[in-house]
This record gives sequence, C-alpha cells and structure tokens, in this order.
Amino acid sequence: MTDRYNDGMAVRRTVLGDAHVDRATAAKTDFDAPFQDMITEGAWGTVWNSDGLTLRERSMITIALLAGLGNDGEVAMHVRATANTGATPQDIREALMHVAIYAGVPRANHAFKIAKETYKEMGIDL
Repeated sequence: MTDRYNDGMAVRRTVLGDAHVDRATAAKTDFDAPFQDMITEGAWGTVWNSDGLTLRERSMITIALLAGLGNDGEVAMHVRATANTGATPQDIREALMHVAIYAGVPRANHAFKIAKETYKEMGIDL
C-alpha cells in the first residue's frame, strides 16, 4: 500500500471509528477493492488528511454536501462521526440551514430528520 493509503486509513479510522472501518474492510471483495482503495487514498488520504481545514470543518461541509445531494445513508454515518470530529449538533444545524437555502428545503428537512434520529441513537439530547 502507498503512504497516501496508509495516511488515509488512519484518518478514516479517526473520523469513522475502528468498528466502522473494520466492518467495511471485512466486507471488501475483489469487485469493490479498487473503489475502496481509491476512496481511502483520495477522500481520506488527500482531502480529509489536508491541513487546510479542521476535521470539525470538514465534517460540517461533508454533511451539508451529502444532505444537499440526497445521500441519506452517508448523512447518518457522518453525523455519527461528529463524535470524533468535534462538530457539535449546533454546527450541523447551521450546516443544514445552509443546505435549505442553497440546495432546497426538502433536502434539508429530510437531513434534519436523519440527524435527529442519529443523535437520538447516539444518546445525544437535542
């Protein structure tokens, strides 16, 4: 593996947690291994590993983008990851308010529902 892959795997574990990454790694097959390697190097080893933004800021941006694009399952995963990135429920609320204005109220409304359910599962009272 490359240094970028190893760096990406470390950041991925920091953000998503060992349990999530271990499940994803165990589920990897020959079919999706190139894709998994690409996102580990590209998303986690390059974008998330950059010094340009904090993990908190990246978390907020990522959730807003995922919500705006309707990637609901990924929204929940990244809301769970806020436990590791330092993004607060108030941060996520602000990010989703931006989604409402720039990507549409229905997308933001649905993302708020997902975030509330996810925070409840995490034992976080809003």
